[in-house]
Amino acid sequence: MATNWGSLLQNKQQLEELARQAVDRALAEGVLLRTSQEPASSEVVSYAPFTLFPSLVPSALLEQAYVVQMDFNLLVDAVSQNAAFLEQTLSSTIKQDDFTARLFDIHKQVLKEGIAQTVFLGLNRSDYMFQRSADGSPALKQIEINTISASFGGLASRTPAVHRHVLSVLSKTKEAGKILSNNPSKGLALGIAKAWELYGSPNALVLLIAQEKERNIFDQRAIENELLARNIHVIRRTFEDISEKGSLDQDRRLFVDGQEIAVVYFRDGYMPRQYSLQNWEARLLLERSRAAKCPDIATQLAGTKKVQQELSRPGMLEMLLPGQPEAVARLRATFAGLYSLDVGEEGDQAIAEALAAPSRFVLKPQREGGGNNLYGEEMVQALKQLKDSEERASYILMEKIEPEPFENCLLRPGSPARVVQCISELGIFGVYVSEAKDPRPAHLTRVSDEALMRSPLQP
Repeated sequence: MATNWGSLLQNKQQLEELARQAVDRALAEGVLLRTSQEPASSEVVSYAPFTLFPSLVPSALLEQAYVVQMDFNLLVDAVSQNAAFLEQTLSSTIKQDDFTARLFDIHKQVLKEGIAQTVFLGLNRSDYMFQRSADGSPALKQIEINTISASFGGLASRTPAVHRHVLSVLSKTKEAGKILSNNPSKGLALGIAKAWELYGSPNALVLLIAQEKERNIFDQRAIENELLARNIHVIRRTFEDISEKGSLDQDRRLFVDGQEIAVVYFRDGYMPRQYSLQNWEARLLLERSRAAKCPDIATQLAGTKKVQQELSRPGMLEMLLPGQPEAVARLRATFAGLYSLDVGEEGDQAIAEALAAPSRFVLKPQREGGGNNLYGEEMVQALKQLKDSEERASYILMEKIEPEPFENCLLRPGSPARVVQCISELGIFGVYVSEAKDPRPAHLTRVSDEALMRSPLQP
């Protein structure tokens, strides 16, 4: 399944020359990050890390991921609407995980007051790896679905040109021609534009909630620029700005600096360290407003690991998507094993199995943003500490996906080009907009599904 670049990876001199050309092309295409030394400034930037050569994605699995993304859109929307399911699913987690509990408190407060917004926007990214089945064929297995601040749609739109350039330099025009066009930033912007249109106020703006020190700003700018091309203006503000300058009128319309906001697009607010008391108050203000939030608080909760685990239980998909057996089958085919660690016999058994065979599992907390999962000996030590504590309910256990490794050359700023063992991950963006008059929901429409890929080759 992996692309074999053969002698190209063994020729050090050629690799170094190709790397120089690839980096120059990445800079020219805008595959950029701010530097860690100056994360709040665009005066000095560098390229985002990438592989020198594209990675192969089997066409059948790519098509499967495209098709099931619409099912995931429907599923996330259904979960976000089902307050009873969210409360029951997260009941043990919110007792042990303060961050999830604070999000859930806002969710309950807004439900009690009454939801003001009628337009709901989902910009999700479902991430997969390819695992060999028992018969040797590759299978698509979901790692997670991201329902808040799903990133790299902008940079992914620019990487295919870099890889086409590398292959063209090598006179591999046939292979270069197989690299698919990929423009997630356009699809994401179309979703925001549709929500803005349905809000119904032509002078209203899109509010992007940003971090003050945002290295990944160029990824976000790609979406902003797509919106501006449609004459939809975006303002960037932090939670602190909203706390100081945000307000609601008697109809719960949101205003920032006196300007009405139609859509709130969160690129911050997915990790505990991103919230102060002031920021939590700002998040509640935003959530109470009529503006379409991406995501609203229920949709953010729908993306938690605990919800992912609960969806794998027999009968859950059928309950959330009644009368849609084909969608249920497509969704379930992508699930890896997911196990509750709640206190009780079921959780005890999961811990025992993980301690007996730690290489088969990964321990996941209720966190987004990467770098939070525990493997191997770290997982073993954590489980030994957690097994007699109710804190274990803030984690889930997942079957470890075993993708087939392959060689490629990694390019990182400040590091020499080097050949390493890599594994592929495929992300598919899904965009949906639902509109409700009273009560929510009434209507769900497909806007766009776009692929986020490491410039795959189609076999």
